[in-house]
Amino acid sequence: MTMSVAELEGRLAWPPVPGAFSEAEVEGLPAPVRRYFVKAIAPGTALALSARLRMRGTIKIGRWLPFRAREVLAPHHGFVWPARVAGLITGADRYLDGEGALEWKLAGLKTLARAEGPDVSRSAAGRGGAEALWVPTSLLPRFGVQWTATTDTQIVAGYRVDDTPLEVHYDLDELGRPRSVTFDRWGDPDQSGVWSWHRAGGEFRAYHRFDGVTVPSEGRFGWFYGTNRWADGEFFRYRITELTLTRASS
Repeated sequence: MTMSVAELEGRLAWPPVPGAFSEAEVEGLPAPVRRYFVKAIAPGTALALSARLRMRGTIKIGRWLPFRAREVLAPHHGFVWPARVAGLITGADRYLDGEGALEWKLAGLKTLARAEGPDVSRSAAGRGGAEALWVPTSLLPRFGVQWTATTDTQIVAGYRVDDTPLEVHYDLDELGRPRSVTFDRWGDPDQSGVWSWHRAGGEFRAYHRFDGVTVPSEGRFGWFYGTNRWADGEFFRYRITELTLTRASS
């Protein structure tokens, strides 16, 4: 993938579709799903397909290190996540047009990690698609998302990012906010050389309204969520500091 971060950010800043959110958008959906959307999206919010975010937190690269990052996220199309880790490591994770890649350098000189190819692309597609909980307008049924509810607090979103299928399970609190999400993601978390589907996900501890959407603003993600391997699989703890839905003029 030869595009620069700036070029990727421009490509991923999809404009909203005409109209604004109202409860009519979710008529006919199961009651827990409607409760989620009504809590997540304020009436009159633009029907956004992408957003710009800033976040900070810690990431586990052998040990836990602080990071600061920004992101342009269009869950049905891709993302780019440039970051600075521990003050010295810089780079970006990215996905667009069916291709994912990552490249990270120490002090801008020594390459620490670089990866691309079909396995990396499928894994990145799953990540970007699951991050749709930060752009809840992109999860509306009009954008091809199929919703079901298994209990009053368990809802499931099914959709695809290019050739990668996603089935994201949301556990909701009494207000309709996600307490956790789980999904199967393509990867090799044990670095065995063999890629396959593994359980991934995370849990949330704070929520904030940004630009008409209420999202999980603090939490943690990783591999093996909900299993006895979660303590080893967790690798990402975050706090969103800014989130702006992409406007038509962006």
